[in-house]
Amino acid sequence: MNTRDIIDRLKSHRSLRAASAIAIILLAGILIETVSLLQYRYTHRLMEEELDYRIESELTIKSLRVRSMLKANERMVHNYQWPIQRQLDSPDNIYGIIKRLVSTNKDVMSSFVAFRPDYYPSRGRLFEPVCYRRGDSIITEQLAGDFHDYTTREYYHDTFVDDTLSWSDPYVDSKASGKQVTTFTVPILDTDGQTVAAFGIDMSTQGIIDTLNTRHNFPSTFFLLLAEDGSLISQPDSSHASQDDVDIVVKMINDTTYERKRSSSGHSKIIQFRNEQGETGYAYYAFMRGDPHWLVVMVCYDHEVYGKLRHMRHNLLLMLLAGFSLLGFILYRYNRNVQRLNESTLNKERTKSELRIANNIQAEMLPSQEIHRPDIDVIGTQETALEVGGDLYDYFIRDEKLYFCIGDVSGKGVPSSLVMAVVHSFFRSFARYESNPAHLMRSINEAACEGNNANMFVTLFIGVLDLPTGRLRYCNAGHDAPLLISGEVKTLPVDANMPIGVFDDIKYAQQQIQLTSDTTLFLYTDGLTEAFNTQHDMFGLQRVIDTARASLDHGGLTPMQFTSAMLDAVHRFTSGAEQSDDLTMLTLQYQMQHEREVLHETITLDNDVRQVPQLNDFVKSTCNRLNLEPSMASQIMLAVEEAVVNVMNYAYPIGTQGYVAIDAIATEQSLKFVISDEGKAFDPTQRGEVDTTLTAEERPIGGLGILLVQQLMDTINYEYTDGKNVLTLKKDYQQVKQ
Repeated sequence: MNTRDIIDRLKSHRSLRAASAIAIILLAGILIETVSLLQYRYTHRLMEEELDYRIESELTIKSLRVRSMLKANERMVHNYQWPIQRQLDSPDNIYGIIKRLVSTNKDVMSSFVAFRPDYYPSRGRLFEPVCYRRGDSIITEQLAGDFHDYTTREYYHDTFVDDTLSWSDPYVDSKASGKQVTTFTVPILDTDGQTVAAFGIDMSTQGIIDTLNTRHNFPSTFFLLLAEDGSLISQPDSSHASQDDVDIVVKMINDTTYERKRSSSGHSKIIQFRNEQGETGYAYYAFMRGDPHWLVVMVCYDHEVYGKLRHMRHNLLLMLLAGFSLLGFILYRYNRNVQRLNESTLNKERTKSELRIANNIQAEMLPSQEIHRPDIDVIGTQETALEVGGDLYDYFIRDEKLYFCIGDVSGKGVPSSLVMAVVHSFFRSFARYESNPAHLMRSINEAACEGNNANMFVTLFIGVLDLPTGRLRYCNAGHDAPLLISGEVKTLPVDANMPIGVFDDIKYAQQQIQLTSDTTLFLYTDGLTEAFNTQHDMFGLQRVIDTARASLDHGGLTPMQFTSAMLDAVHRFTSGAEQSDDLTMLTLQYQMQHEREVLHETITLDNDVRQVPQLNDFVKSTCNRLNLEPSMASQIMLAVEEAVVNVMNYAYPIGTQGYVAIDAIATEQSLKFVISDEGKAFDPTQRGEVDTTLTAEERPIGGLGILLVQQLMDTINYEYTDGKNVLTLKKDYQQVKQ
């Protein structure tokens, strides 16, 4: 075989290897693209199901807000029903009552009292005092006559004949305000209990549509409101929704020939449409529960819902092409042995990179910012022994309470970090609605025990500090007792309890202590006390206590200074030794605040809703003395009334005489209403799922009521102290006044 043959054979082998490499790249590309396409479709389906639940939740919330508006006006009508019945002998006084109703409620366009024929012979056969808005004016007059026979109206028939209380379908009030309104009426009874008149209000639908079209999931989303027969009640203005799109959606909903499907949960229906601009949209709609039976419609667009997913898909394809091109170049340039070496090196680097990414992700799960407030100062720090660790800590403030935790997962490395991430997410999720540390610990333990085939456990300490009072409630699950530093250094008394993740039926108990001002609480994991030096000696609890006492000798340190001092002490002790365990510390310092009061008024009422007018007068007087804006005063009045009425209705057993005390306390920055009673203990802020089948009067606070109060006030805080329920509603007003 001559040299030429050898060269040709070598070229042939090289060509074969190149062809094999190209074939491998193509096959790999086809496989990855197939997996990518399947993943895209699967993700698209998951997003579609998630969208269904998100929008259905949005429809439910919007429906509840509309029902809340209607119920608030219904309560207002019932509040004015009694004064009108008292003035039946003085018909001229009725004008003043309905005028006061209209002038103090911006959503009410008009109010009327339609008496049965010949009830006042001197006023003619038909007598109907009416008060309505016209521009900036409020007009009262007797509207009934030959040209306006109210006895033929639906509301009159419902009140006198059917004896029903309901909202009418919206219509244009051409006789009074000239705007689209809906009417609600109640009967007026004489001393014999006979119906003598229909008393009601006309409420503008503009406020309803404004409520629907706020805080959307997507920028182009808008809401519509349709009557039960499919007619359009209200829609947003042209700046928020295209009239063509509105017409298309209404037409498709009313036309049964168009295809529609049910959402994933089956509680709403969906229609897909395409507008004149070629955009694909989705109309989700469902009927409101209860009366009125209106249809709430939410419209969103495909490019906003799935745009980011498609963009991600496009970028992924580009990245795949770039990656395969690079791989082909490498395969072309290097032989098989070099390729294997490169792949081995690449795998090692990838593992290190993934661990670094995991470490970054784990670090991002921890609180991103320290808390520095006049009443609380919190700082946390963590040093992992490996790339990823199994320690966790977290803290945040909700409803004037500081929620915090610290924990240590058994073992080290990636498995511990995964458990840490799960437990951390459990704490965040459950603490959003629960303020009892024992209940929190129990819920986390039950969740952590599910599928825990690796038998990994977590020591955990959870605390909830009420910032206005300094009351600390906590629960411990096998974790090291924190240090309590206030003039002296001592360990916080804790029950040992079992760690979480061991048994799912453990009953955890809550403990509590009253913190004084200038108290520091120091929490740590065993990576501090079990830190070893080069002679294999442990740092130990006594050195931790000695370092804390040294901080007192320096006149006390800030949490940052205290943490730095503790880190310096353990680093000096372990200098030259390899870190054997994760080291995590959490330091918080409490300072009780005493703001100067500029107003403090108190009123005590019986648990009788007939005393609500006194409450409203009290709240209104307080707001007027503080020169609050009318809109803010209205919000405060509605929130306080909602909270107090629920106490009156549900705090005490039926037939039991009780009281509710309301303290109005104003500082230069805020106004607080402290509502206290001696009824059964109940925390309304721990609301569960709202039962929308109940009326507002039947629904306890903690459902729609607490949702409304949280919307209107800045913070809500509940405490059960000395046998009393104490609910504090706070509204900041300094910036508004300025």
